[in-house]
Amino acid sequence: MSILIKNVDIYVNNKIKTKQNIAIKNNRIKNFPISPDETEYDEIINGNGMLAIPGFVNTHTHVAMTLFRSYADDMALMDWLQTKIWPAEDHLDNDIVYWGSMLAFAEMIRGGTTAFCDMYMFMDSCAKAAEKAGIRGNIARGLSGISPNADQALQENIELYKNWNNADNGRFKVMLGPHAPYTCPPDYLKKVCKVAEKENMPIHIHLAETLNEVNDCIKQYSMTPIKLMNNIGLFDYPTLAAHCIYVNDNDMNILSKKNVKVAHNPGSNLKLASGISPITKIIKKGITVGLGTDGASSNNKLDMYSEMRLAALIHKANTLDPYAITSKEAINLATKNGAKCLGYSDLGELKEGYLADIQLIDRTGFHWKPRLNDISLLVYAGNSFDVNTVIIHGKTVMKNKELLTIDTEKLDYEISRVIKKLYSFEH
Repeated sequence: MSILIKNVDIYVNNKIKTKQNIAIKNNRIKNFPISPDETEYDEIINGNGMLAIPGFVNTHTHVAMTLFRSYADDMALMDWLQTKIWPAEDHLDNDIVYWGSMLAFAEMIRGGTTAFCDMYMFMDSCAKAAEKAGIRGNIARGLSGISPNADQALQENIELYKNWNNADNGRFKVMLGPHAPYTCPPDYLKKVCKVAEKENMPIHIHLAETLNEVNDCIKQYSMTPIKLMNNIGLFDYPTLAAHCIYVNDNDMNILSKKNVKVAHNPGSNLKLASGISPITKIIKKGITVGLGTDGASSNNKLDMYSEMRLAALIHKANTLDPYAITSKEAINLATKNGAKCLGYSDLGELKEGYLADIQLIDRTGFHWKPRLNDISLLVYAGNSFDVNTVIIHGKTVMKNKELLTIDTEKLDYEISRVIKKLYSFEH
């Protein structure tokens, strides 16, 4: 399969190059031909007037939680989890998770997100939905060491790895998903580490998300969650840590030394009143930071444009520094840095040989006028409705704002059906 995107402006190396051509062969960017022969391509996309940027990478989410959107708002994290979310999740099944995931992927693709990192349950169903939608995914079975089925869940994570890791020519990666230190005691985390060692699996975990979590950990173990994870040996394996809001200098030094990646979730952290991660300090320590939405139940959108804008804004206010996160840095958080968080060295930039995950942006909206600085406009004025066309893994999955891999009428019907099934426990 080959695609030519012709006469398009492209964002590359923190600059915009005008009137370029992008040649895609199979799942990768082949080159940027000056005078391409259109007869050599299976598909021609006219990019005239549009801006091509890398697809966004959502480094932390729980995709099927779209079905809990607006179910439990204006609550603190632990109250939200213990009184609403965890009890409701007892009623999930493969069917519900499949369609909840498909709903998420429709929203993601429409908003220019081409890759995601998910930790949840019934993950085989999530993977099947992602396969159908054509989106790129890092997936993990969420693990709770205090659950009665803790060992079974770990085995499910291993089976997920055997069935889906590197599936579809590398479009899927499987990680281990220990939920957090407060749900996974040290003995259980040591079991997770043994699996990581044996299967060569990376790890995705929530860390230092709330002040209570950190204080409780210090009270119980006389050390912070990050120091505890380091002592257990978790960071001896490639780790993506979500949140990292309450981290001290020693914590950041550990993260840097162990090459732990951080998924920054500004929208969710604000909504749950968890706090603001000091990512400017974290980045200065040489730690790779990507952006995530978290689940739609705590955001309530899977909109990386919103997260990119928030990341550029809140750290200016929090540090009283207008240069804290610039528009260019915000784009990098959402693209190439996010790709690194997911374990890719050939994703998140428009370069020869890189994986072809691309979004084309329509800049005709009134909010794009005057066109004085397109990079600034993309971050501070752009939104998900500007996305016109999306290519993932060298395949066009949305064209002229029409989803090509998801039957939206069927999706509407199935969501109505599974919502009735899911919420029957409330009647």
